[in-house]
Amino acid sequence: MKLDYVGKKTEKEILAKAKSLKNSVGSADKSLFLKGDNFVALSSLVSSGYASKIDLIYIDPPFNTNQTFTVEDERVSTISRKKNAIVAYSDQMTPPEYIEFMRERLVLLRELLSENGSIYLHIDNKMGHYIKIIMDEIFGVDNFKNDIARIKSNPKNFMRKAYGNQKDVILFYAKNKDKNIFNNVTIQLDENDKAKMFKKIDENGRRYNTVPVHAPGETNGKTGSEWRGMFPPSGRHWRTDPRELDRLDKLGLIEWSKNGVPRIKKFADEHKGK
Repeated sequence: MKLDYVGKKTEKEILAKAKSLKNSVGSADKSLFLKGDNFVALSSLVSSGYASKIDLIYIDPPFNTNQTFTVEDERVSTISRKKNAIVAYSDQMTPPEYIEFMRERLVLLRELLSENGSIYLHIDNKMGHYIKIIMDEIFGVDNFKNDIARIKSNPKNFMRKAYGNQKDVILFYAKNKDKNIFNNVTIQLDENDKAKMFKKIDENGRRYNTVPVHAPGETNGKTGSEWRGMFPPSGRHWRTDPRELDRLDKLGLIEWSKNGVPRIKKFADEHKGK
């Protein structure tokens, strides 16, 4: 699916425009901080050997709010809409102009992204739906990984007859959905967490809980076959190969109820964090 609008260039035209700028940048330690027009800066990176080298991109572009944003003076970093102040940037474009403004830069960002790379784009609910379609077009709909709700501190409902404007969205795409770097961020359980989540204690003083030996979904393979004279409940399958269940049972890692119902033990000291 593609979005059509007046003024939409071909990718070939965008890349030719970038190439024509012929700017180069570089740094001995590969650390760069660039100040300037972002299309020019991105073009410089593409032409300076950074194509397919960037693992992580985060952008927070203007939202096309039809406003002009200012700063009080050069020492104050807070952006506002006060008149008679220094113009920080003008955010006034027609929707097609804004979409193409974003699309040109996203094409260059795709060129910079590595095969293991990911891009996060922060946008609001007014233009986010259009930008989602543009990103599907540029990065591929299959490479859309998630959208992340970014909750604002002020819902700004005022007097309008609608729900509060309470969130923005961050669109998360990979260059290649099967290869993108993703590091789960976890924190260790504290003692309160352990006591709440792992209420049982074994003979060695280790806290644990239990989970069913089966999981939702039916299978025709080994995990749907008979084990210990029984089959998984209707609509479910064994969590693992019955031979692995035998191994866990031999190690004392399956707990059997008085009614002969098996459950797998999970220990607090083996939990990977929340």
